[in-house]
This record gives sequence, structure tokens and C-alpha cells, in this order.
Amino acid sequence: MSDSPVLWSLDERGVATVTLNRPEVNNAYDAGLIQGLLTAMDELGKQPQLRVAVLKGHGKHFQVGADLKWINGVRMQSPAANEAASQATFEAVQRLNRLPIPTVALVQGGCFGGGTGVIAACDIVIAADNAVFSITEVRWGLTAAIIIPQLCDAIGVRQVRRYALTGERFSAQEARRIGLVHEVVPLDELEAAGAKVVEQLLANAPGALTETKAQAMESSFGGMGVDDATYARLVRMHAAKRQSAEAKEGLASFAEKRAADWRHGR
Repeated sequence: MSDSPVLWSLDERGVATVTLNRPEVNNAYDAGLIQGLLTAMDELGKQPQLRVAVLKGHGKHFQVGADLKWINGVRMQSPAANEAASQATFEAVQRLNRLPIPTVALVQGGCFGGGTGVIAACDIVIAADNAVFSITEVRWGLTAAIIIPQLCDAIGVRQVRRYALTGERFSAQEARRIGLVHEVVPLDELEAAGAKVVEQLLANAPGALTETKAQAMESSFGGMGVDDATYARLVRMHAAKRQSAEAKEGLASFAEKRAADWRHGR
């Protein structure tokens, strides 16, 4: 397999497979993975035969959120550089959210932080029974600002107010109960379950699928229902929090493998 952080292919049916490919760090995202995802969507957007996109993670885990070493490096740069990093992350998730074709995510192992935002931005999510989820940002003194709208769409404000505040881990079955995933299958059946859904999608009219998705998005909080000014504010909040004293302490606690000390202000 190539060492590119994001791989993509398109078969003769018009089904794209997009694979997050940093298994050595459990597909944690950094600037390279974000740009790779944007590039994949650019290239796929040029393919007139594109019908469906399947999103996967290479290795034991789907996607475990941000690469905290990268985040800490960005934190020490200028405010403008931090806003640029948050803007790129937002663009990747929101463009995935607004793709005019059906998207299917196949989730195994860990799906943490930004990974939960990624799957909330997909139309259909199938999880293996070994999948584990968490909206982790608060553990590191960060916020999930730019994925909160997608999460509110997927699981509702009430569940976000629990899981984004506690940062606790929850199982695939709990993710299904609250609406983050649609189906849970044994790990060795994940690919087959995804293939079955893809076949169902391909049996439907492409134009009708696009229009139906657009109509659903028009009434969604995290799709087209949040205006550009609000998203710009969320990007600024996301970037500013990364440069806070809390983020400095949270990221230091991760690097030093210790509990964070939150007693010294924000």
C-alpha cells in the first residue's frame, strides 16, 4: 500500500473508496492527512461517473482524532497559522458533509475526536462490534467546535451535552443507540455489510439520490442550516482554544503520560 496519507480509487460502477492511511499513528490527522482528504475529494469531483463514496481507515483503527504532537506544534505558531489549521480541518469535514453523492463510512477500532465528526458528516455509518467512540477534545484542553454542528445533527444536542463534556468512551452498540452509527456487525463482516449498502444505493436513481440528500441537508443544523458567519466564528474559537493555557497543559499531560492539572486557570 502507498505511503500517501489518504488513498482513493474508483471502480467501474462509480464507487470510490477513500482510505485514511496513517496506520502507524492509528490514522490520527495532521496537515498531510487533511490535505490528502481535500485532494481526494477534488480529484473524485472531476469523475463524471462517481456514484458513491466509501470511507475507511487502514489498520486496527478507523481514526483516532488529531495527532496531538502535530497539534502542539501548531499551537506554538501564530494565531493566523492556528486559524489556517482549523479552517483546513473544517473544510475537510464540511466538504465531506456536503458531497452531492451518498457516503458510507466503515468503522473499526477507535473512532475518537475528529473521527466522530467525520462519521457524523457521512450519510451511512456501519461499525464493527469492536469499535469504540469518544469525543475527546476536552481531555486535552481543546474544544470540538468545528464538528459540533455535525454531531448535533447525528446524535442530538442532549447526547452531545453528555459525550462532548465527559469525553468518555462508549461502545458500538451505544453509538447505534444514540444515532452515531446505523448498524453494528462483527468485524469480519464489516466489508460485506458495506458492500450490501453500496449495492442498495447503486440500485437507485443518481439524480434522485442527489436531490434527496440536498433536501435533507436543507433542514439540518450541521449541513446547510449553519451560515458561513457562524462557521467562521467556530473556526476562530477552535483555533483560539488551541493556544490557551488549558490546551498547553492538556497537551503536556498527553506528552508526559500524566493526569492534567487544571488548577491554574485558563
